[in-house]
Amino acid sequence: MRCPFCGAEKESLQVIDSRTCDNGRSIRRRRKCVHCGKLFTTYERVEQTSRLMVIKKDGRRVPWDKDKILAGLERACFKRPVPEEEIQRVADEVEEEVRATYDREVPSTSVGQLVIERLRRLDQVAYVRFASVYRQFKTLDDLVAEAKAVIDARHYDDLPGQGKLFVEPKRSAASTATTNGHGGNGVSTEAAASAPAPKPARKPRKKPEHAAEPADE
Repeated sequence: MRCPFCGAEKESLQVIDSRTCDNGRSIRRRRKCVHCGKLFTTYERVEQTSRLMVIKKDGRRVPWDKDKILAGLERACFKRPVPEEEIQRVADEVEEEVRATYDREVPSTSVGQLVIERLRRLDQVAYVRFASVYRQFKTLDDLVAEAKAVIDARHYDDLPGQGKLFVEPKRSAASTATTNGHGGNGVSTEAAASAPAPKPARKPRKKPEHAAEPADE
């Protein structure tokens, strides 16, 4: 093994972190090159005895490649608040279920369905992005219909950190008070309507002007 940046030999590489991943099927090692100081990651996996093939929609058969799943997830989650660990977790779960369900061949539609089910629970915007490619929406109406279907699925909205498709505008204090049946002073409109009208204020009475006293002669 050589450094991918400077080509230094294995003796110049140090392992600074090592942990299991892929649900215990792989070992992830973080390495540092002493020669150039760059960091990179390597993975140690058990070689699969049986080669899993993916059947494309046009009938072609291609080898299973989890990196393609990761690439599709990263495109769908681009600039979305989705941690990299969650993207890796979805890819691991999809691969685990595929290998547990299928022996040698798996349809690409089944793989896409497994991905889309998990994306829908992860982030709604990323789900619609992925679905627009996976389901090949022909018109804007198809995209809008899919977005409405996600919004109507109320049981997904309770998940913490769920990305929202649309954000409702904030109501002003005046409109909120009117909607709740209260005026701006906190008095309900019904109570204000039933209250008696205030009496008009009385005008002050004018004092009578006294006649001028005659001057002494």
